[in-house]
Amino acid sequence: MSRILIVDDEIDTRELLALTLAKAGHETVEAGALAPATRLVKELEPLDLVIADYRLGTDDGLDLARHVAEARPDVPVIVMTGYGSVEAAVGALRAGAYDFLTKPLDPEALLAGVRRALQHRSLTVEVRRLRQEVGGMDLDDDYGIVGRSPAMRHVFEMIDRIGASDATVLVTGESGTGKELVARAIHRRSARTGRCVAVNCAAMPANLLESELFGHVRGAFTDAKTDRDGLFLEANGGTLFLDEIGELELEMQPKLLRALQERVVRQVGSSRERRFDTRLVAATNRDLEREVERGTFREDLFYRVNVVNIALPPLRKRGHDVLLLAQSFLQRASERSGREVGDIDDAAAERLLEYDWPGNVRELQNCIERAVALARFDRITVDDLPEKVRRARSSRLALDARTPSEMPTLATLERRYVHKVLEATDGNKTAAAKVLGIDRRTLYRMLDRWTEEGAAAPN
Repeated sequence: MSRILIVDDEIDTRELLALTLAKAGHETVEAGALAPATRLVKELEPLDLVIADYRLGTDDGLDLARHVAEARPDVPVIVMTGYGSVEAAVGALRAGAYDFLTKPLDPEALLAGVRRALQHRSLTVEVRRLRQEVGGMDLDDDYGIVGRSPAMRHVFEMIDRIGASDATVLVTGESGTGKELVARAIHRRSARTGRCVAVNCAAMPANLLESELFGHVRGAFTDAKTDRDGLFLEANGGTLFLDEIGELELEMQPKLLRALQERVVRQVGSSRERRFDTRLVAATNRDLEREVERGTFREDLFYRVNVVNIALPPLRKRGHDVLLLAQSFLQRASERSGREVGDIDDAAAERLLEYDWPGNVRELQNCIERAVALARFDRITVDDLPEKVRRARSSRLALDARTPSEMPTLATLERRYVHKVLEATDGNKTAAAKVLGIDRRTLYRMLDRWTEEGAAAPN
């Protein structure tokens, strides 16, 4: 339950707002003037939101917005007014208000605005907590992986459980999720004293990969001027990480399978076999079971490498880990560049959470490094983010209702979508009609109908 302070000099308005908010499950406190409202802002704990009228009798509601912004910067303010001018809206926002609603208030628009403001407050508090958490974190801890989400806690639990064993591990997940970090964390959890050596199976053809993995003797091929131990022997007593094992060519697969089964390698050009004691961790972004069905990956090799499976979640399923990672990357990028960029502002943080991150953690890291390089201030703002991240919110229609009775009607969703398209096209109705797949006359009729019905612009 959220506690909301309602400030309006009209008692009927206060009571109507209190009733509407109470039905939505919120606790309300009321004030009819600036002085008692200012006192309540100081005394109320918790206080999650302030809804204040633009005019409070002879007082200015913007003074309250300024006071809240200074005294309780984590508490958003929604300003209401019957003076629905652009100047009034700009004045409210400049005074520190989070949002601006025009009287008479539409209950649906009010509750949507309240939900957005409370989500904004939750995000602000979370960002502050994450800043403190990252500030006290050892980024080179036993895992070397930043994450606190339930999905990542499960990954850490698996690493702890299998670390001390010698079981072969297959790490699966989308590209950019940090599979090599998991491999190195497994190695650190083990009792092995050798190195953790990594190779990308997709980076070289089969003949070169064979030499890379198993080694070669002098004269085995044109450039083989000296004997060379392969990676299996270099990682002896340690861990070998085979990244992108799903890209391994078919002709190379039986050779790898034999090495894993017999625990021996034969260097290219040699007739002598050499034993190794190397743990294997493999990784892929492919569905290897499907590749087995297609005949592109050997079934016996699949079962050999898939003794223990650790599935890494994509970044879009890791919740506020996005912000935790962003703060970590920000700290590192700032230190490397020598730039004093220490924060991510709330609007930018919200965009980071809204974006789907198809490139996962790697894409987020590149985004933050770019933002640090472009930042004009001591914090990252929305303008510093790539365009596709900046526009993440506008590409969605949020359905944040928790119960069916709160969900919007199809007519409401249609209105919201049309207005979103108009916003995206800067009010160009011809362009908007083209995006919507209707002619311009139909769009005009829709807008005229909503105006006549007094339908508020969706939020």
